[in-house]
Amino acid sequence: MKRVITSMFLVFFALGLTAQDSGEDELGSWHMIFSTLRMTNKLSIHAEGQLRYYEAGKNFNQLLLRTGLNYHINPNAIGTFGYGFIDTDSAFEEFPEEENIKEHRLFEQFILKNKVWELGFEHRYRLEQRFLDFGSNGGTDVQHRVRYRLQVTLPLTDTFFLNFYDEVFLNLQNNVFGQNRLYAAVGLNITDNLSVQSGYLKNHFNNANFDRLQVAVFYNPDFRKK
Repeated sequence: MKRVITSMFLVFFALGLTAQDSGEDELGSWHMIFSTLRMTNKLSIHAEGQLRYYEAGKNFNQLLLRTGLNYHINPNAIGTFGYGFIDTDSAFEEFPEEENIKEHRLFEQFILKNKVWELGFEHRYRLEQRFLDFGSNGGTDVQHRVRYRLQVTLPLTDTFFLNFYDEVFLNLQNNVFGQNRLYAAVGLNITDNLSVQSGYLKNHFNNANFDRLQVAVFYNPDFRKK
């Protein structure tokens, strides 16, 4: 009987450690920079870099680098083909023994914009092909998913604005629901092509919810001949 009780205690203790090590109770942070380099009336280059942490500014979670070629069908419709590299530490511990997950990602994207009253709406549809490398013991995998993001921007003044979005991720294989991101932020227009946002993200997965502070810089230079 003592052995049974001891075994049950060890199981519950291990489960408690697993839940704690997920980092779900920590307030993490994402630090991001986005840029759209306008080359011609029809073409631009997208570039971004993101550093994500399990805790605010520490305990590395993910590095994301992404670029793409945009085709501007008109001012309110943009098509994109791009590539991303993602390096993910899936363990909460700062010095895990496991290897990081490396991902090479191709994506196709379509953006539609419209305006209602002062509200600016943006619909983003994205299809992703994910080439995952789990390290020497985990092998490789190819996965596909779709994403839809509805973003709403409300200008407060010429300088300040509010930004909100909700984005859902759906896998095109088992476990269809991937995640959902709900975001709210305050933004500041510094110049015509430079702005910053600071906000809060609720990142919901099937088995976990994460709270993240976000700081983002948006720089969109225009290289078209005047």
